[in-house]
Amino acid sequence: MNDVNTTLAGLIGSRICHDLISPIGAINNGLELLGMSGNPDGPEIGLIGESVGNASARIRFFRVAFGAAGDQLVGVAEVQSILRDLYDASRLTPNWTVETPVQRAEVRLVFLAVMCMETAMPYGGKIDISCTEGRWSLAGTADRVNVNADLWALLSGAAAQNDLLPSHVQFALLPLIAQDCARRVTCQTDDTTIQVAF
Repeated sequence: MNDVNTTLAGLIGSRICHDLISPIGAINNGLELLGMSGNPDGPEIGLIGESVGNASARIRFFRVAFGAAGDQLVGVAEVQSILRDLYDASRLTPNWTVETPVQRAEVRLVFLAVMCMETAMPYGGKIDISCTEGRWSLAGTADRVNVNADLWALLSGAAAQNDLLPSHVQFALLPLIAQDCARRVTCQTDDTTIQVAF
């Protein structure tokens, strides 16, 4: 049953991201035309351009995290580009250390885990992402880690409550996707570190 639910959720995510990326790309093209013909240095153009860039980066990330995974491989440059574009202006720094292409389903798990860790690192920090013999590890370090025990219990199989916020959906989805991939999520935390593995 989980497989049916997560597949449907992935198809919905893919559809939303697919439908949004085209108009955002059109806005970006329009900005380029304005820049060539008008006042490219105006503050309005800069603000719109920054917003479009942020939206595009977030949709690319969400397309992997929440979209249908498929069997295709994702290259190192693409993953690093998505993470860089999304987190470049953030206080959080994900560090992708895997040097070979990996299956999109695995990148999906990693991106969901990054989102979980991001909630526990509100003041920023660093997340080192590695894979050894098929086992993924995300090691986060920060000046302070703030873990919501109820949310993190979901990763260990606790039932999701009806009052789960949309901003926390990754905590409910990650263990379901991991189960569909025959993986189990584990996590360890203390005051300054947090580690997620699967």
